[in-house]
Amino acid sequence: MTTPQTEPGREHPSDTVFGVAITRLDVAGAARAIAARAPGEPFAYVVTPNAQHVVRLHHGEDARFRAAYDGAWLRLCDSQIMRHLSRRLFGKPLPSASGSDLTAHLFAQVITPDDSVTVIGGNDELERRLRDRFGLTRLARHEPPMGFSADPREVERCVRFVLDHPARFVFLAVGAPQSECLSLAIRNTGQATGVGLCVGSSLLFVTGLVERAPPLFRRFALEWLYRLAQNPRGHARRVFVDSLPLLGIALSAWWSEQRGRARPKTAARP
Repeated sequence: MTTPQTEPGREHPSDTVFGVAITRLDVAGAARAIAARAPGEPFAYVVTPNAQHVVRLHHGEDARFRAAYDGAWLRLCDSQIMRHLSRRLFGKPLPSASGSDLTAHLFAQVITPDDSVTVIGGNDELERRLRDRFGLTRLARHEPPMGFSADPREVERCVRFVLDHPARFVFLAVGAPQSECLSLAIRNTGQATGVGLCVGSSLLFVTGLVERAPPLFRRFALEWLYRLAQNPRGHARRVFVDSLPLLGIALSAWWSEQRGRARPKTAARP
């Protein structure tokens, strides 16, 4: 059963950039908003758009992904390149709130050992490290099989696990667009509570299973280059096929805006 929802994230201002409404919150602001929600409030979820997500949304071929983005409570900018393009081409400075930084901040400042945490995805080693590093006493994890999103029964198992293990924080660690679409399915039950976090590989970083790019790379929007150098085979498609078209999308939007400004206004008829 789908429960009618008010407009997600309406209490937080946003800027629409490249067709996506980006919430104007940085990491600290997003963490405060998340921490302010009572554990028993209806399920709401956070997405972290990056270049790859924007390209996918722009193509418009995945209606489920667009619906999932439209239903998100917060949409936080997870791309330094998006921020630079938005500021330089359109004069819209976007706050930085990457999923990895948000997750690290939540575990450092918000999540306590006694908070209920549910994770969809990951493996036994990830679960062990989460317990050991953060002392989590109320952690539940479900690991769906590869390709689960194509099997409605497996999707339902994920949804049911979240409903059976209500948590203040629900980490969806199954990649995009699976995490976002699963979050929408959970919300649409009208029975779930807590905050869902679609934050990519952030749990791998926060547990030390995968090393993040050094701060200098992140500062100059070169984290993609670091990952490409570390794993060329695994990241080449993501960089050059899935993300690079953002440049064309941005330039096309800029050109359309310039033409609109240059077009003479039609004089009003008497």
